[in-house]
Amino acid sequence: MKRLHVHVSVDDLSRSIGFYSALFASEPSVVKSDYAKWMLEDPRVNFAISTRGRTPGLDHLGIQVETGDELQEVYARLRQAGGDIIEQGQTACCYAKSEKSWIDDPAGIAWETFHTTGESTDYGDGSGENRARVAHEQASACCAPQAAPKPSQACC
Repeated sequence: MKRLHVHVSVDDLSRSIGFYSALFASEPSVVKSDYAKWMLEDPRVNFAISTRGRTPGLDHLGIQVETGDELQEVYARLRQAGGDIIEQGQTACCYAKSEKSWIDDPAGIAWETFHTTGESTDYGDGSGENRARVAHEQASACCAPQAAPKPSQACC
């Protein structure tokens, strides 16, 4: 059975753990000094937050599978979707050992597909994810939209 994965970058881990624990009515299943994760059943999602130096907000989305066969099924879907697939293979990331691949959707959002095979004592270096993001940024650098200025006041 597959599980949606959402990873959000945050500025204040402790405050964010409090917020999401209240929102999900559940404490995280993993808490580290720079990372927390909830493995929720309703909705079925692997929701993670971290303070890993990125701009706060949506970091990436993903599909987590429970078996190698499911992973191959999702990999086949990636090939059908098109785009540059970064095959990371076996890696340690987010305090877990996994096999994974990365792809960016047409809007530039990074998608991770992975099968977790065990725990890791360190966060990992993010090398596969970084290659996917760098490859996407280099391919679209000439056409990257400029960020719109933020309004000085909330409108509502």
